[in-house]
Amino acid sequence: MESEDDFDMHDANDDEDDDNDDHFYSGGDDDAAAAMDSDDADIGDYEFIDNDSDDSDDVITNRYQQNYTVLNEEDICQRQEEDIMRISTVLSIPKGAASILLRYYNWSVSKVHDEWFANEDKVRRAVGFLERPAIEYPNAKELTCGICFEAHPRDKIHSAACGHPFCSLCWTGYISTAINDGPGCLMLRCPDPSCAAAVGQDMINGLSSDEDREKYCRYFIRSYVEDNRKTKWCPAPGCDYAVDFVVGSGSYDVTCRCSYSFCWNCTEEAHRPVDCGTVAKWILKNSAESENMNWILANSKPCPKCKRPIEKNQGCMHITCTPPCKFEFCWLCLGAWSDHGERTGGFYACNRYETAKQEGVYDEAEKRREMAKNSLERYTHYYERWATNQSSRQKALADLQQMQSVHLEKLSDIQCQPESQLKFITEAWLQIVECRRVLKWTYAYGYYLPEHEHAKRQFFEYLQGEAESGLERLHQCAEKELHVYLNAEGQSKDFNEFRTKLAGLTSVTRNYFENLVRALENGLSDVDSHGACSRTANTKSLGGTSSKGKAGKSKATTSKSNRNIDDTGHWSCDHCTFANVRSAPVCQMCQQRR
Repeated sequence: MESEDDFDMHDANDDEDDDNDDHFYSGGDDDAAAAMDSDDADIGDYEFIDNDSDDSDDVITNRYQQNYTVLNEEDICQRQEEDIMRISTVLSIPKGAASILLRYYNWSVSKVHDEWFANEDKVRRAVGFLERPAIEYPNAKELTCGICFEAHPRDKIHSAACGHPFCSLCWTGYISTAINDGPGCLMLRCPDPSCAAAVGQDMINGLSSDEDREKYCRYFIRSYVEDNRKTKWCPAPGCDYAVDFVVGSGSYDVTCRCSYSFCWNCTEEAHRPVDCGTVAKWILKNSAESENMNWILANSKPCPKCKRPIEKNQGCMHITCTPPCKFEFCWLCLGAWSDHGERTGGFYACNRYETAKQEGVYDEAEKRREMAKNSLERYTHYYERWATNQSSRQKALADLQQMQSVHLEKLSDIQCQPESQLKFITEAWLQIVECRRVLKWTYAYGYYLPEHEHAKRQFFEYLQGEAESGLERLHQCAEKELHVYLNAEGQSKDFNEFRTKLAGLTSVTRNYFENLVRALENGLSDVDSHGACSRTANTKSLGGTSSKGKAGKSKATTSKSNRNIDDTGHWSCDHCTFANVRSAPVCQMCQQRR
């Protein structure tokens, strides 16, 4: 027989280095950030650099301790073995029994300890541990199988701790059927209907076929993730990694080694700062038929005869329904066209409709149509911007991958600088990707922000507009201005100035989005009861040119520039905090006047 330690763990990913993912946003106060294991931690986004690269760990800077661990199959097996050994040692029971206990209590070591020491007998009965066999045959040379009822030599008969005898062939069939039925085979009991004795893993390994043994092994590994409340599989298609999360430690956004970022709580794509409930409503609305019905109601009218909805996008008021109906009617009053003509206003007007409208006949129908149209326009406004930022993010990811695989090496040769000194470009693109993700979900947040909360909406639109304006400047610099140096024939004298500008824009944009994320996670609590934004919120690096966000109508209000000059002769911009030379009349970063 093979012992439970002899599992053949397939597809283990060897020599995987743990990701040092960037945490772009703190999402909490300074005191919380100091408590490493329990504070809010944020995850950066995708990294395409080969793990074998010497500089791969330096691409992104860890600002906060990671509150999760990405596990491959080898890691899962190691943790399983450690938990089994811990239970086996503390409770002084065999490893096979320890694994049954852990599976029964969903791989919670603390739960096993609590229940076992509270009432050991109760736990033994629950999981099927028998203190003594129910049936004993000490001197029997032959025994009758309890399934096929044939006599077999003693060495061909096997039984669980209960002692019920079954032949090898029947055991193999029983185990195979249970394994093919699914993960329930992990808590297999004696074939005797009246017996609840547990069937150990060593017996399953010894009596099952190679194919069934491999299936059982897969179920065993999966159970550690799927039954454990602290661990979940990465939802990315084809990904075999799992994520072990420190529950209650802050942000749920995690990034797997496969580069997919998702929310550990709801397993949708990463959506911070928007909560899981809002995301669920938004996704449901995008896939539901409600907006289709709104569109039909807002842009069509039913045929007066067959009630089929008809859209009129051009032409006169004379409408003919499609076959087999073919009813002819007036688009305005929905009356039969045979009653219309020059006396009723001709082909492009309807006197009957105008008269009835003045009398209020169509008020209810027009009101419903107008409400449906407004609702549709509002949804379309937010959805288009949500989808646009999603597509922009996908393109930025492709650009990032091309930058890391092709352009950095080329730029290094042209500018005569090592790739290690070009990491500021990768950091800028990583910031762009993350900011596109955040900006995308702010439109879902804005859609569900109550219309009557005008102060909060105004503050939200201001923060969103400022963040979006900063992101567009960063994206343009990283995309368009960089190509000038990629296409240069030789080393550029002003490349260091470009480095300073891009690094500065990256920092400024990060500040914008930190403010946006912090405000949304706090429920825009910086807006006081009088509808004004608190002075504290507005003075935390809310810089940039006055802009009008795509979703907002409020303009950013600029304050007087900070004229303080430091000891090095530089003056700090009051908007973006960029350190400019003394002689510069405007900020070289955000173009604000001194």
